[in-house]
Amino acid sequence: MFYHRRKGWEIDEREATPKALFLSRRAALATGLGAAAALAAPPAMAFWFGGDTPKPEPAAPDPTRDLYPARRNEAYRLDRPVTPQEINAHYNNFYEFGMTKDVSVPVQALRTRPWTLRVDGLVEAPREIGIDDLIRAGALEERLYRHRCVEAWSMAVPWTGFPLKRLVDMAKPLSSAKYVVFETFLDRSIAPGQAAPFYPWPYREGLTMAEAANDLAFLVTGAYGEPLARQHGAPLRLATPWKYGFKSIKSIRRISFASERPKTFWEGLQPAEYGFWANVNPAVPHPRWSQATEEVLGTGERRKTLLFNGYGEFVADLYAGLPNDRLYM
Repeated sequence: MFYHRRKGWEIDEREATPKALFLSRRAALATGLGAAAALAAPPAMAFWFGGDTPKPEPAAPDPTRDLYPARRNEAYRLDRPVTPQEINAHYNNFYEFGMTKDVSVPVQALRTRPWTLRVDGLVEAPREIGIDDLIRAGALEERLYRHRCVEAWSMAVPWTGFPLKRLVDMAKPLSSAKYVVFETFLDRSIAPGQAAPFYPWPYREGLTMAEAANDLAFLVTGAYGEPLARQHGAPLRLATPWKYGFKSIKSIRRISFASERPKTFWEGLQPAEYGFWANVNPAVPHPRWSQATEEVLGTGERRKTLLFNGYGEFVADLYAGLPNDRLYM
C-alpha cells in the first residue's frame, strides 16, 4: 500500500545490476562456472544463486537494554513524521546478507556479542574496546534524523547513540591524521554476500577529520527507543545525515586514523557513480537517475530533495575550500 506497483516486467533504472557485478557474473558464465557454482557452491555462495541462507541464532538479551529509551536531544528536529518502525525494519540495504531490501531474516545470523571495536592507525595507542563498555560510556541520546538514500528514497529515523567526535577525542589521534576510516565485520560463515568475489569486502567508508568532528556525525547504537536491530547495523553504525546513506556504514568493527584518503567500498566498485564525499545535492544527478526528488517511504509522497539533505547550516562550511572536488557524488 506504500509503494508504486510496477508491471511484472518493469524495473526502475536504479535497480540495474552494477557494472562490476555484471561483468564478474558474465565472465563466470562464459567459462561454464556459473551453473557449477549454483550446484556445488558452499551455502554462503549458494545464496547468490538462490540457495539456502545460514540459520539464524537465537538472540541473546542485549546487555545494554536498560539504557533505552534515551533522552531526546531537541536540537535535532524533523520537518516530517518519523518513518514507521515496521517499514524501516523491512526496507534496508545490507549487501552482506543479500541483494533484496528485506534482509531482516538472514541478518539474524549476525552475532553481535561478543563484539569488540578496534581503534588504531595514527593514534597515541591502538586499543580494543568491548561494545558494551563503549555504549555505557557514550552518554546516549536520541536524535531525529532524515536519511536519504542515493537510490532517491528517504526515511526519518529516531537514532540513539553519541557524537562521533566523542570517540575521536578518546582515540587521541596524531596531528598527521587527516581521515577516519571505518570497516565492518568480515565473516563469510554467516554473511552470504561476503562470499561474492566481485565485491571488495569488508565494507569500508571514510570521513575527513573535520567531518568526523562535526556535531551531526553520530555513532548509532539504537533506534526507535531500543537497541539497534541487526538489519540497521547492530551493534554500531554511523549516521551522517547530510550524505547519501551508503556512507553510513553498518556493523563497525574497526575505526582507523590515516594520513591518506581511503578508497571506500562503492568508490572501489563504481567511481564514476559513487565517490568519497557523497553529499546530497538535488542539482547533481546520479549518472542513471535524477536526485531532484525523493520518495518518502511510508507516505506515497515525493518531496523535493534538499541540499545537504537539509543540514546545510551545520555542514556547508566544511566544503567551502573544495570547489574542484566531486562533492555530490
